[in-house]
Amino acid sequence: MMSLPFYQRHHEHYDRAYRHKALSSTVSQYQKETKSKSAVYAQGSAAYARGSAAHRHSSAAGFSLDSSAAYSHGSTAYDHSAMQSKRSAAYSLDSQSLSTSSAAYSHGSESINKLAAAYRLGSEAYNFGLKNSNLMIEDQSYKMSPKAKRAKQSLISEDKENEAIDYSVPIFTGREVNISGITDTEEERIKESAAYVAKRNLFATGEGVSVSKVAKTTSEEEHHEKKSRKVAIRESAERVAMKKTLEDTQAFHKKLNQDKLLHPPEFIIEPRSHTIWEKENVRFNCSVAGWPAPRVTWYKNNVPIDVQAHPGKYIIQSRYGLHSLEITECEFDDTAQYHASAMNVKGEVSVYASLVVKRYKGEIDASLLHSRNLSLSPFAVTPHGYASRFEISFVDKFDVAFGREGETMSLGCTVVINPDIKRFKPDIEWYRNGVLITPSKWVQMQWSGERASLTLTHANKEDEGLYTLRVAMGEYYEEYSGYVFVRDADAEIPGAPGAPLDVQCLDANKDYVIVSWKQPAVDGGNPILGYFIDRCEVGTSHWTQCNENPVKFARFPVTGLIEGRSYIFRVRAVNKAGVSLPSRVSEPVAALDPADRARLRSHPSAPWTGQIIVTEEEPAEGVVPGPPTDLQVIEATKNYVVLSWKPPGQRGHEGIMYFVEKCVAGTEDWQRVNTEIPVKSPRFAVFDLSEGKSYCFRVRCCNSAGIGEPSEATEATVVDDKLDIPKAPGRILPTRNTDTSVVVTWTEPPDAKELVGYYIESSVEGSGRWEPCNNNPVKGTRFICHGLSNGEKYIFRVRAVNAAGLSEFSQESEPIEVKAAIAAPSPPYDIVVLESVRDSMVLGWKQPEAIGGAEITGYYVNYREVVDGVPGKWKEANIKAVTERAYRIRNLKENMVYQFQVAAANLAGVGTPSKPSKPFKCEEWTIAVPGPPHDVKCTEVRKDSLVLLWKEPVYSGRSPIVGYYVDMKETEAKEEHWRSVNEKPLQKKFLKIGGLTQGVSYVFRVRATNQAGVGKPSDVTDAVVAETRPGTKEVVVDVDDNGVISLNFECDQMSPDSKFIWSKNYEPIEDDSRLNINTKGGKSKLSFKDLGEDDLGIYSCIVTDTDGVSSSYTIDEEEMKRLLALSHERQFPTVPLVSELAVEILEKGEVRFWLQAEKLSGNAKANFVFNDKEIFNGEKYKMKVDQKTGLVEMIMDKLEEKDEGTYTFQLQDGKATNQSSLVLIGDVFKKLRDEADFQRKEWHRKQGPHFVDKLGWEVTDECNVMLKCKVANIKKETHIVWYKDDREIMVDEEHDFKDGVCTLLISEFSKKDAGTYEVILKDDRGKDSSELKLKDTAFADLMNEVCRRIALSATDLKIQSTAEGIRLYSYVTYYVEDLRVGWLHNDTQIKFTDRMRTGVTGEQIWLQINEPTPQDKGRYIMELFDGNTTHKKTVDLSGQAFDEAFAEFQRLKQAAIAEKNRARVLGGLPDVVTIQEGKALNLSCTVWGDPTPEVSWLKNEKSFVSDANCILKFESGKNVSFSISAVSTQDSGKYSIVVKNKYGTETSDVTVSVYIPEEERV
Repeated sequence: MMSLPFYQRHHEHYDRAYRHKALSSTVSQYQKETKSKSAVYAQGSAAYARGSAAHRHSSAAGFSLDSSAAYSHGSTAYDHSAMQSKRSAAYSLDSQSLSTSSAAYSHGSESINKLAAAYRLGSEAYNFGLKNSNLMIEDQSYKMSPKAKRAKQSLISEDKENEAIDYSVPIFTGREVNISGITDTEEERIKESAAYVAKRNLFATGEGVSVSKVAKTTSEEEHHEKKSRKVAIRESAERVAMKKTLEDTQAFHKKLNQDKLLHPPEFIIEPRSHTIWEKENVRFNCSVAGWPAPRVTWYKNNVPIDVQAHPGKYIIQSRYGLHSLEITECEFDDTAQYHASAMNVKGEVSVYASLVVKRYKGEIDASLLHSRNLSLSPFAVTPHGYASRFEISFVDKFDVAFGREGETMSLGCTVVINPDIKRFKPDIEWYRNGVLITPSKWVQMQWSGERASLTLTHANKEDEGLYTLRVAMGEYYEEYSGYVFVRDADAEIPGAPGAPLDVQCLDANKDYVIVSWKQPAVDGGNPILGYFIDRCEVGTSHWTQCNENPVKFARFPVTGLIEGRSYIFRVRAVNKAGVSLPSRVSEPVAALDPADRARLRSHPSAPWTGQIIVTEEEPAEGVVPGPPTDLQVIEATKNYVVLSWKPPGQRGHEGIMYFVEKCVAGTEDWQRVNTEIPVKSPRFAVFDLSEGKSYCFRVRCCNSAGIGEPSEATEATVVDDKLDIPKAPGRILPTRNTDTSVVVTWTEPPDAKELVGYYIESSVEGSGRWEPCNNNPVKGTRFICHGLSNGEKYIFRVRAVNAAGLSEFSQESEPIEVKAAIAAPSPPYDIVVLESVRDSMVLGWKQPEAIGGAEITGYYVNYREVVDGVPGKWKEANIKAVTERAYRIRNLKENMVYQFQVAAANLAGVGTPSKPSKPFKCEEWTIAVPGPPHDVKCTEVRKDSLVLLWKEPVYSGRSPIVGYYVDMKETEAKEEHWRSVNEKPLQKKFLKIGGLTQGVSYVFRVRATNQAGVGKPSDVTDAVVAETRPGTKEVVVDVDDNGVISLNFECDQMSPDSKFIWSKNYEPIEDDSRLNINTKGGKSKLSFKDLGEDDLGIYSCIVTDTDGVSSSYTIDEEEMKRLLALSHERQFPTVPLVSELAVEILEKGEVRFWLQAEKLSGNAKANFVFNDKEIFNGEKYKMKVDQKTGLVEMIMDKLEEKDEGTYTFQLQDGKATNQSSLVLIGDVFKKLRDEADFQRKEWHRKQGPHFVDKLGWEVTDECNVMLKCKVANIKKETHIVWYKDDREIMVDEEHDFKDGVCTLLISEFSKKDAGTYEVILKDDRGKDSSELKLKDTAFADLMNEVCRRIALSATDLKIQSTAEGIRLYSYVTYYVEDLRVGWLHNDTQIKFTDRMRTGVTGEQIWLQINEPTPQDKGRYIMELFDGNTTHKKTVDLSGQAFDEAFAEFQRLKQAAIAEKNRARVLGGLPDVVTIQEGKALNLSCTVWGDPTPEVSWLKNEKSFVSDANCILKFESGKNVSFSISAVSTQDSGKYSIVVKNKYGTETSDVTVSVYIPEEERV
């Protein structure tokens, strides 16, 4: 019977057709039982009876090789009445994962619910809860059938329940509990076991019996059976068992008879069919007997299962006669018929089982699609149900990347997901060194739906590492990784070290934080002296340096932070050259108590609710805090010591602070460290300690109530680095990796502590220059150094890093040449049959994609027969490797079906064989058309073309092949898009295909044709992208000096095993009598001995063991003629000239004759001829031949009359000759001689101080005139004198001849400055002069430029109101009379009158409009004419501008009238009058005003009028007098005269002081 599959119990859509009929009836019977009992037996198994087919049909066998030799998951025995005992059977579900909630069907049985527990996946043993339920399992194995090696009895205890045993017997249950407890003797256990077997009459005839006994509950209703009945059953069972044992023993001895020892295989237990979910594991189990022991082979759809071809997919095991096939993570493709074949010398037998892999298609909650923690099942969830398989691949992948700090770097991959399900987006994740990357201001991530990219906006060394792109679809994901290297940015100071990296903040508190960092790999060539730490408050841009002196330790405590504020930090390295660039800033850290920080994280700020709740604690009496506890030194270096403690328990309600004290160990002289500000945090860094001394520390608490008692002092602490600099790593071992990388391994330094990582450096052997391989310390002892030059030999060294510093460099490694490591080739592929006859077949295949870094030396072919779909054993087709990719296998059987596989070999060995080909039948081909061409390949791939090569079919059909057709299509295009490249058949076996689109991928195939028609196409080529790869070179034709014509090809991508292969018309060159081929290094030359018509054709060259490096050159008739002409020219050469013979005058008046050849060898020589006579090198002639530049020259010191004539240079360079002549007679000679004399005089002049540029002028931006000249050959004693009209100009400052320029500045240049200016240079070597006339036209030109500059300096016209009217004005730098000024009103020239006047006041040019009227409105233009150009300035005096100006004019006019006519005191009154008592006082003044003002007096700010004592007079409207005949002290005071009319009031004060003489006082 079949047990109920778990998926039928847990899914409502379960199809009842899956149930076995017997199972359905049994389950139904169980459901009818109302008082059924059940018992669970460990190590359950299905019963198998040899003698009874019915029994065999109702039992199922299961085995688990992992936990038990005879164990079946989930087999359950049910306890029923005696009448139903025959229908009872054990149910098992082999190797299936069962529901954790049920181990068997209970159907009302309480006992099974108490004992059932979860079954584990696979073959794990089932624990029946012996500890909790006080049950015990005892297993006893008995030998029930003959076997050469008998199994011993074994007792399995609780802790050995997972161990394997040899055999098992079926488990049966009765109506009553037949095992009441643990018996005392082995004999009673045997009797009990035999009684059960006898009662059911279903004894097993297998090879072993395993009896399990389980102690049940001792309830009374389970013991109602009478003892006499038990005894009777046991005795009967014992007799039957003894009889059966005797029969088995006799049968075993019969098999031992020599004549009957061998017998064919026989399956004792057959594998069972399974229906499972996708992604589950499944196991087929079987047991087989036979002598000799049969060999079991597993097949899928009649094809043997190759475990090596599918590593991890299939697990085949054989143990103790039990055989199993386990398939892991089943897919839809695993749905098939499987069978096991057992074979020995007596025969072969097979058994079959089927596997159905199902997929759940039900509806699911859409929210589960985006959940990464699915708990419904162990399968992935997609929109199409459970366990849909996604194929995720990466295209256009990023490679190892190199960048520099500060640059922007991008990584990206095109992701192809199949099937493409809309609305189900993949999860894109990026990792750096295995750590998930989150977006930040440094990192940006994009997903376009097809391409995933990551951008480092500002690369830093922290960004260096292994980057991994993970694309996940549900539970399926694929990853791709590439390393990113970030080099240091260029230092601002040459020789400065690189910036530190990875700045982090540790142990942050209220006013204290520890900053850590990693040391840079680059020290700038000088040791790093230490580091500066800077901090910046978040929200500001002000950086503050935290330490005065550099610290060497890569951790530093920063104190003095303000509680509640956030900070960021950075670090700078310093050496003797200078300070490095700062590191990347740290993450912000808040100066908070750790408890407050944790509380803020767990209880973030809530949104505003509109309420403010204030709570107040009851005031408590101040409590002096107790001493801190647990004081300890947590870090000690040469620069500082860090203390840590816990707050006291007694501290009151208010906050506390701390004072730290220190003393030298052994003394009691305690000194307070923080004398000014108490510490808020229970952490403190103590600085200013003496290195090497021992100190003790203690801490006191304080609050408003006072300072508490000190804590216990620490142990004596020595001020020194506790962490030592690590020692150098050892055993540096480089190994080859790729063409540009090397794997470096090393051993960890001894006694290393707190290692941060390692820095690796490389150097080209012999260069002495070391370069860092990584800029971010790497962990582990293995690193791949990328970016190396192929073919170079490198040495490596490593240094370790921790917080204390960098270790010494390790010893240098042995040199290693950078090239790809050699490995065995990958498998060939695409095996095809090229020809088939009655007893042989010709195979073809494609070269492996990876040849392993060495040239393929040959191929090995295997074949096997396939009979009725069952493959046989592999046989070797060739002992000696074949070099061609086509091979004929002989001595085959006609009409037999064969499979083939091919393995490639190189120096590393024989590679993995290809996958078995599809079956081919060996039969005579009788078709009329040709077979397929083979060995189709692409070469000379460029951006718009390539060359396709192929070999003719092995089978040509019934008539000869007359040509070939080439087909092509884009790789992704469908089959119907194949198109023919050529309309007419090709006679040759190659074709250059043009018109390709750059970047597009293509595939090609070839078909042969004969008179019968077009044959079968060849295999499709691999996809080829039309592109010209960087560094691609072409074949170059060359003709040497001897006229030898050659083709040259160069390759810089060669490996040590690469070779140049030349061919003509893409066929091997067999006749080399007309050619010479010479190869040296990366260059190869094919030379023609005598180029002729027989040599016409296409010459191609392929470099083996490269990525398709190839090129060709076509020599047709036209090209041959060109090359032959060039060859003749090289055989009988002339020296080519760049220039013919020429003459020139040199600086000293010397005459130079020269010519230049294109090229001269070291043996070139020249002859010099004058008037048919050879002249030679001497005093008059200086001759020189420069072979490098091809320059031939002759220099004559002086030209004389006798030198008139013809000059000739004759050249000879090997076989090449040439000559050139120059005729110097008549006027030509005279002119040349005069120029030589002039140059000679000029040279003598320049031997002393002289003018390079003569005296000239320029107008400055300030409109001044500057006379300037450029001089040379000046020394300190050189004098310069300026003259105007022969009169020396006195210059206040001495000329410093800066930049060789002498200047004379003339301010406000005008007509008076016209004249002749001269400047003279002189010293003991001589003198020189330069003159400049500024008269007439020259002066006019200068003045025009001055006027132009003045006009350009004019400001925009402004409007100003005055008491007289409105003024329009503009300012210039300064004004000269030569600048003509004109004014226009509404484009009409203004006629000037008394009311409309113009003028210049200083630098102001103005137009005055007196008493303006509305007719004066309009547009005004000021024209400045500089003599050549009119410059205009415009202002609009209309509208609001006129109204405002006119109103202001009216106001100013009235103010002027008022000011003119207002009342005022003109003078006469003193400020202070001091007078003796009794004297007469007379004061007078004059007043004025129109109308005549009113006059009044004030005394001490009060009105004052004339009386008898004081007489006040105002006469003639202008004279005012003040008289007192005899003053007294009462007349003292402040007197004020107030004059007033309608235009204003004015007051004048006088203070009168009356004193009494001293004699009168007495």
